[in-house]
Amino acid sequence: MAARKSPSAQHRGFKVADQIQRDLTELIRELKDPRIGMVTLQGVEVTPDYAHAKVFFSVLVGDAEASQEALKQAAGFLRNGLFKRLHIHTVPTLHFVYDRTTERAADMNALIARAVASRSKDDEAP
Repeated sequence: MAARKSPSAQHRGFKVADQIQRDLTELIRELKDPRIGMVTLQGVEVTPDYAHAKVFFSVLVGDAEASQEALKQAAGFLRNGLFKRLHIHTVPTLHFVYDRTTERAADMNALIARAVASRSKDDEAP
């Protein structure tokens, strides 16, 4: 039977993930790689042992795949920066994941707007 994490351990995991997100945001701004566009970190998920962290990001301006590749290559540098900022025993290995949520939301909004526009045209017809 798997052991469950205590609420305080879960809370600490969320706090660590939140701190990683804040620190990475600052560290990514310092990167000079032109492939990294205007990246926004959407969230961080940390494994219970803090060995790995999935970093979800979106891109406002730039190529998502190029940004992901550049972030992968900078992961060691970013992890070293986190090591200097975080006061935890294990700094996680970073895994960058492109988050398409904002893209999907924009697509859904466009579909809804088109549906509303076509419906209003149908309502105006005699």
